[in-house]
Amino acid sequence: MRSTLFTSMKTMVCAATLLSAATASAESCTHGAWGADDQIGAANRVNPARTAAAAKLVKKGESHPLGIVIEPGMPAYPPRYTQLQVVQPNQQFNADLGVGWEASSNDDVLQMWLGTGPQLDGLGHMGEAGEFYNCNQGKDFSLITGLTKLDISGIPPIVGRGVMIDIAKQMGVDHLSAGQPITSEDIKAAMQAQNVSVNEGDIVLLHTGYTDAKLKSEPQLWAGSIPGITNEAAAFLAGLKPTAVGADTWGLGAVPPRPGDKIFYDHVVLLKHNGIYILETMNTGRLADESVHEFMFVLGQARLKGAVQMIINPVAMW
Repeated sequence: MRSTLFTSMKTMVCAATLLSAATASAESCTHGAWGADDQIGAANRVNPARTAAAAKLVKKGESHPLGIVIEPGMPAYPPRYTQLQVVQPNQQFNADLGVGWEASSNDDVLQMWLGTGPQLDGLGHMGEAGEFYNCNQGKDFSLITGLTKLDISGIPPIVGRGVMIDIAKQMGVDHLSAGQPITSEDIKAAMQAQNVSVNEGDIVLLHTGYTDAKLKSEPQLWAGSIPGITNEAAAFLAGLKPTAVGADTWGLGAVPPRPGDKIFYDHVVLLKHNGIYILETMNTGRLADESVHEFMFVLGQARLKGAVQMIINPVAMW
């Protein structure tokens, strides 16, 4: 009897402790700058004035796809993958549609993780201790059938001023090495040397040269380790109040992280704490080659209801 009573009391104490911790977490959470009901975070910084100003950056009529080519079987952060099947539904190039001619057609079936290749990380992608952007609890909105909050379908077109900061050039190399950290001082030095400024609402892209150098030549290394920003560099970039931050790597932060840093915590700083979107595996090589540091950035992602991430191909125009 005493054993049963002790077990019951212990269970009650544990439950009360958990409830108290959850309550404390909820009470300590601070809502974002755009109010308790906001679900799009830094996309609120996109406005007509900034879009019109960005359009004035198009002077040569040049355009460049910022999404790399996605290939079936390409390396990806495990267990992600991409598989494509081309099929001729119910026919082999000679379907009789009853209209007096033989139709020949191909369709395709895609099986992939949306966090593969060039991608947009939505605000529901990464949080901490079960909590996500704007005090949303993962248990309340993360269903197997899709997110009920913070999904990418609600993000408006992101059109604004894009800036490219060439970290590789600043460090005097063609490409950074695996796991090489990028600090806030590195970013500041590159910005000063390349005469790059970041305004509120901008889209900031870092060029490391890593994907151009390693995706094809050393795919296992490319998928297993990347150069990237430190935790403090993530906080520095967030303080510039951009709409999105990205790089030409499959993850923005260094993998493995610098000693003392938390792996992937850059995602928490940007997504959870600041509502700033992350753009991964961006095709920045041409921008670096031609020293294009300022351009009009245009992104209209596929609006898949409930999706956490989305493969994307933004366009840079100048």
